[in-house]
Parts: sequence; C-alpha cells; structure tokens
Amino acid sequence: MPNKFSESEKKWKSNVVNSIKRDYSFKTVSGEDVDLLYYPESDENNYYEKLNFPGEFPFTRGIHSNLYRGKLWTMRQFAGFGTPHETNKRFKYLLKQGQTGLSVAFDMPTLMGYDANHDISKGEVGVCGVAISSLKDMEILFQDIDLSKISVSMTINGPAMVIFAFYVAVAQKQGVDISSLNGTLQNDILKEFIAQKEWIYPPNN
Repeated sequence: MPNKFSESEKKWKSNVVNSIKRDYSFKTVSGEDVDLLYYPESDENNYYEKLNFPGEFPFTRGIHSNLYRGKLWTMRQFAGFGTPHETNKRFKYLLKQGQTGLSVAFDMPTLMGYDANHDISKGEVGVCGVAISSLKDMEILFQDIDLSKISVSMTINGPAMVIFAFYVAVAQKQGVDISSLNGTLQNDILKEFIAQKEWIYPPNN
C-alpha cells in the first residue's frame, strides 16, 4: 500500500526544486539557518490529511510549494474609478511604476449587482470604484494588459461569479490559457453584510 505521506513529501520536494528561485538567506538571531519548511518525520498525527505540504491539498500551508521564498510579495494598489477606460489608463500607469499586480476597486452599483444605467445607480456610477456592467466593460478594463503575466485581485462579493466569468472570458479572448491566470476573488458575503453593507440579500434569509 503506498504511503501517502511519503508520496506527498516527495512531490513537494520535487516542486520546490523546479519552482521559481530568488537569492535569499534566512537565519535566526543565533545565526542558525532557517529551513524552508518544518514538518513531522512521519504521519502519526495525520499530518497528510490535516495539513499536508505547501502547494498540496487542502492547501492549509499555502498554495505555493516554496511559500514566499521563491517570490516576493505581490505589490498592488487598490485602484478603480470612473469608466473602464479611465481605470485601464490608471492600471497601465501603476504597472509602469513597478507595481507587480492589480487590485480592482468596483463602484457601488457594480458591488450590488446593478448596471450603470439602472435608476438606483444614479449619482453612484464610477464614484468609489470602476463601473462594470458588461463583458465589453471588462474587456476595456484589461485592454493591452496581458492577463497571463499579471496577478489580479478583485474585491467583489455578491456578483463575484458574474465578474469572474467576465474576467475568464476576457482572458480567453486574449488567447490566454486559463490555467495560467493568477490572483484572488473576494467572495465574502458575510463581510458585506456585517461591515461594508453592500449586500444584495441578507445571508440569514
């Protein structure tokens, strides 16, 4: 019977060897080297199922096999305002200044699932973020931005599945393999209900 713990350990080590590397040296205050990862020598406490290695299901120790040793933190300023054209221009400026990822701020109507031309959207379109009402808007937002190379974070909750579908469709139109897409999608309706108050329906109904 194969030992799942040993197989997972072997796979993790192989992934680390083949992963992105950067020059680094981490030491304790006593001058001792800090290993990339600390883990048990055996699976006696069910480490494989409860935690497992970085980059392995259930991803308790992160999605990257080498944690943050292989790459620096993604630097992205929360940005979005007005029309998709205006925000696209801002994105390009930020990337030109050295930003390594994008974080999309959406306006109130978009966050609540309303189109820009809806009566309830009057006075709020593009005020606190970019207005996205259609796939065409999303295409304009990422025009001339290679989604295979840029990590994108989207703070969107109630309409997350629609906005994500737009994003994937834009990537496909760019000819990008969706397996190369990178980023995060905030789909936290409780945060909206408890804090920001931009919820479409109360979670207790």
